[in-house]
Amino acid sequence: MSATVIIGAQWGDEGKAKFVDFLSSDYQYIVRYAGGANAGHTVIFEGKKFVFHLVPSGILHKHSEVVIGNGVVLDYDYFLQEVRELEAEHIPVMERLYLSDSMHLILPYHKMIDQAGEEMLGANKIGTTGRGIGPAYQDKMSRKGLRLGDLHNEAYLKERLDAIMSFKGKELELLYSLPPLDKNKIFDELRSFYEKVKHRIINSPFFLNEKLKQGKKILLEGAQATCLDVDHGTYPYVTSSNPTIGGALTGSGIGPRWVDNIIGISKAYTTRVGSGPFPTELTGDLGNHLRELGREYGATTGRPRRCGWLDTEALRMAVRVNGLTALAIAKMDVLDEFDTIKLGVGYTIKNETIDHFPSYGLERVTPIYEEMPGWKTKISSVRSFADLPVNAQKYIRRIEDLIEIPVRIISVGADRNATIVRP
Repeated sequence: MSATVIIGAQWGDEGKAKFVDFLSSDYQYIVRYAGGANAGHTVIFEGKKFVFHLVPSGILHKHSEVVIGNGVVLDYDYFLQEVRELEAEHIPVMERLYLSDSMHLILPYHKMIDQAGEEMLGANKIGTTGRGIGPAYQDKMSRKGLRLGDLHNEAYLKERLDAIMSFKGKELELLYSLPPLDKNKIFDELRSFYEKVKHRIINSPFFLNEKLKQGKKILLEGAQATCLDVDHGTYPYVTSSNPTIGGALTGSGIGPRWVDNIIGISKAYTTRVGSGPFPTELTGDLGNHLRELGREYGATTGRPRRCGWLDTEALRMAVRVNGLTALAIAKMDVLDEFDTIKLGVGYTIKNETIDHFPSYGLERVTPIYEEMPGWKTKISSVRSFADLPVNAQKYIRRIEDLIEIPVRIISVGADRNATIVRP
């Protein structure tokens, strides 16, 4: 076994990219397995900020090769823009990146439908990024999507695009009162894109399984997170894919027998972007203060994130659903100045304690809190668990008690090196 999976254990934005970047030195291949350009992964390397949306963040390691897997929906214009920006920073992307021939493409009408659909929902909108992710996955499931491999054959691409656009043109007009799109222009865009990437298109399940047979190590990088999973998250305020362990396997084509580590990523507190229930949310001055301390603004949209205390009931659900073997905690240093820190340890509904994260009705729960003393010390220079303040150690150990898996990695700052690894 030689595959490790990185999974968001909250509502996204946990800092997965930093941990992928930190761990990538031990892996030859890094694979993005789900989501699209709605996910922003931020890495601080040598004092410089890099924001990844589609390219796996492991690309910063010169020895690593990266794969965008079949579970991703690809915005081809945004992908090329991201490649240009990275290569302008002297990071050679296209010679070390592979694209799955089975991934679905985001086409211009997907973004139009996404944005128009949100407008129609009004106060009930989901809070999407408007980047066409949901409509692309919808077309994938209804067999009206276009896959990257379809671009290999020009005649087939034209035939397939004609059939799809005939249907989508009616949808744009009748449901959304939007003008039709020029399918010849889209065809030309796709052919131009294909010429730029055709030498990097692969059958990714075959490719990755062959590498595993050769003894290579693979790191699977998720987007979004468990509480946003379309099956296990706070539906309907979720993403359109499976960021959980099942999505990692189907989105890469790697079988479960190869996986030996499943690492959940959590902040030392909780954040959420967009609409939906959030039991431990802090409103008012305390929530705003936590947001500013953690610089909690979306890497993709710039939207302010909702902030609250750590919710270990949600983490227990992530452990259960994903079979997490360990947890990594980000932004521990953000809590440095608090006199006391609250820890969400469970829920009640109408004063009765429930014993699990509910599949629906999360907006009805009231969190149960434990209060712990803060450490009131800057920890950004600490590099071993033993050197953390005693109250910080107690906070970590209490989390471990509650979720019943070990905390193996602790981030105490944005830079790659500001990291504590426990044996």
